[in-house]
Amino acid sequence: MKKRYLSIIFFVVFIKINAQLVKVIDRETNAPIENVTIYDEYKEIVVYTNKKGIADLSLFKKTAIISFNHLSYTEYEILKKELTIVNYVVRLNKKAEWLDEVVLSTSKGKELRSRIAEQVVVASKEEINELAPQTTADLLANLPGVKVQKSQFGGGSPVLRGMEANRVLLVVDGVRMNNAIYRMGHLQNSITISPNMIERTEVVFGPSSVIYGSDALGGVIHFYTKTPKVSNKSEVSSTIYSRVSSVNNEFNTEGSVEFRNKKWASFTSVSYSKFGDLKMGENRNHGFEDWGKVFEYSNNTNTFYNANPVINNNPNIQKNTGYNQTDVLQKIAIPISHKSDLIFNFQYSESSNINRFDKLTEYSDGALKYAEWHYGPQKRLLISSQLKIRPKTKWVQNGILTAAYQKINESRIQRKFTSLDRSYRFESVDVLSLNGDFYVPITKQNNRIMSYGFEITHNIVNSNAYGKTLDVVGNAIVGFTDTFKVQSRYPDGGSDYTSIASYVNYRQDINKKTTLNTGLRFVNTFLNAKWIDNTFITLPDSDISLTNAAVTATFGIAYKPTEDWQLNTVLSSGFRSPNIDDVGKIREKSGFVTVPNIHLKPEYAYNLETSALKYFNNKKLQLGLNVYYTLLDNYIARDHFQLHNSPTIIYDGEIGNTIANVNKGTAYIYGSTFSLSGNLNSNWLTKGSITYTKGKTYDTNRPLSSIPPIFGDFEIGFFKKYFEVSLNWRFNAKKSLKDYNLIEGIDNVNQTPFNEITNTYYGTPGWNILNLKANYEVNKNLTFFMNVDNIFDLHYKEFASSISSPGRNFSLSFLLVI
Repeated sequence: MKKRYLSIIFFVVFIKINAQLVKVIDRETNAPIENVTIYDEYKEIVVYTNKKGIADLSLFKKTAIISFNHLSYTEYEILKKELTIVNYVVRLNKKAEWLDEVVLSTSKGKELRSRIAEQVVVASKEEINELAPQTTADLLANLPGVKVQKSQFGGGSPVLRGMEANRVLLVVDGVRMNNAIYRMGHLQNSITISPNMIERTEVVFGPSSVIYGSDALGGVIHFYTKTPKVSNKSEVSSTIYSRVSSVNNEFNTEGSVEFRNKKWASFTSVSYSKFGDLKMGENRNHGFEDWGKVFEYSNNTNTFYNANPVINNNPNIQKNTGYNQTDVLQKIAIPISHKSDLIFNFQYSESSNINRFDKLTEYSDGALKYAEWHYGPQKRLLISSQLKIRPKTKWVQNGILTAAYQKINESRIQRKFTSLDRSYRFESVDVLSLNGDFYVPITKQNNRIMSYGFEITHNIVNSNAYGKTLDVVGNAIVGFTDTFKVQSRYPDGGSDYTSIASYVNYRQDINKKTTLNTGLRFVNTFLNAKWIDNTFITLPDSDISLTNAAVTATFGIAYKPTEDWQLNTVLSSGFRSPNIDDVGKIREKSGFVTVPNIHLKPEYAYNLETSALKYFNNKKLQLGLNVYYTLLDNYIARDHFQLHNSPTIIYDGEIGNTIANVNKGTAYIYGSTFSLSGNLNSNWLTKGSITYTKGKTYDTNRPLSSIPPIFGDFEIGFFKKYFEVSLNWRFNAKKSLKDYNLIEGIDNVNQTPFNEITNTYYGTPGWNILNLKANYEVNKNLTFFMNVDNIFDLHYKEFASSISSPGRNFSLSFLLVI
């Protein structure tokens, strides 16, 4: 009897305890939903569901109104005491309304798409897994409106609206990646973030200088890495993601572990990627049989010497394109109180040597020019702390303070076949930054919101260079016989670049159909640079200081005349203040030597765009058209330049034509992007886009650099429960020779086919490829992904790229959740 009595008590206690646990699932699939944010009406108590969709509600009062919130689902509210009616199982509806999608980047805070006028593209963690990109550059290349250039496989320079490199702002977790040596032309730094660590990527098109400051002329690419969440009970979870690919013998693996409890949470991720030499497509529909083929290559290394090139047994294999990379992410989240949270963020990325493919395939007088030309290990370190506050005062309802330190190391090592002299150039950049972003609703209905903030960044650049003469015995490099001077890439006496800015932004729902957004940003930049060694170049002034200031503004209207239409208009301005690379770089490319121009001034952009969004099938399918016109004033371009009244200079023992970054007059870029995305019915989905861009100078009537031809893709897919398969068509129109800017050299016209009959370059041939991707969820813990890219093994090059794109590629990956 006593045992029976104790059993009844235990059963009652067990039921009572378990009654505090709620399970959140998808209404259609019954799959558990992880990372659902659960809070009371005052947001003083916040908990999250685990990987099984379960959360503990014991901290909430019985009379509390509890909200269940997730980016991909419609928010759900219920009284805690009424959870017994649904047996403590909450079923959330997948968001069918595109208007309700939450965007984070446009105002540095959560905002509904229906209140945003700018063109924005979002890639979720699930979409990234399905794409299975080898690098983050490959991820960006699959997003609507984004074109990516590659000088070597270990790189990728995103182009937004005909602008790239330092005219596009890269941001990671609220910290700007652009630094004082981000250059014009092509910039390969996007690969320093592993796609395996990214939770979400957002691309904001058009000038965004009010919120983000200098450099955001073409747009902003914001990477959000994975973040841990605290839990009411101790939990441990881990994941393993791994991928192999055939086209370059890729091996990529990432392992992560997350710890959760009430007082803190930790997320640790380590990713390693190894890539072999890339194989190009063999079917040449463009008709140029030898274009892009690698018939010979250099097998020289740091320790191995060969005075002659080596014959490539398979010219379709692009020798000297392989590399490896290691990425580490560590985040710690600490809830200080119900009104503040602290997140520590540590990121480290290091690559192996990355060969400069375009240089190692460059010929001079009929022979390969370089025996060695590679970037040394590229290293990126980020340490930041982010304090999130919710004081709910008159002037600050919530805000974020972000303090960060970044260190970037780059190096360039090169040697010609005709010489034993090897040159080394090293750059080190230290960046300190402090950001504050604050939000306050002006009305209780939250239909009028003001945000404001500040940003301070300070860049310290150190650049040095030297040369060593190899001591060779047979094929072995045993040491060095001599040292010699080499011109540093940036001022050898040191340089620094500082930016101080503040902004204010205002958003108001004028009525139920119309939302207004407007803002201003004030910024001052300060640049100091000093040259010491004048062996190679003597400048008119070897010690300079430049100060620039700018005011930028934005004005946008989002208008929703009906439930199925949204019309947007944005008028915005942006600017880019010259950095150390613009003002003080010295380098040689294809016989042109870039020299410093200490009189460079900021360039400005004035943008007008309009867009229309149309929704079908109960807002499950979206069609969009965005049209824009951007005027560049005082724009910066490379042009012929005289130093000491001479158009030439002796550089690395050769005569080179001098060019420099100079301010020009006005230029324009206009274009449009058509997009579609959504579900056709319960089993079929589709998405796609087509982008047109045109750019020309008013003052010289020349084409602008970095303007891609028409490009896009369309996809149709089938999904049912745990299986999904889709077919993707990617295409790119021809870029004719007349549309190239032949002065700056950025478009790399010399990498296009050469027409011996006309003795001119052909331009970039058009291309079309088909890709197949599929994924299968074996169970809640294991998912397989399979991709077949470039099914017909076609040969092609992306516009302005030196390296041929991958041929037919089979890739297999899996995600295991433990």
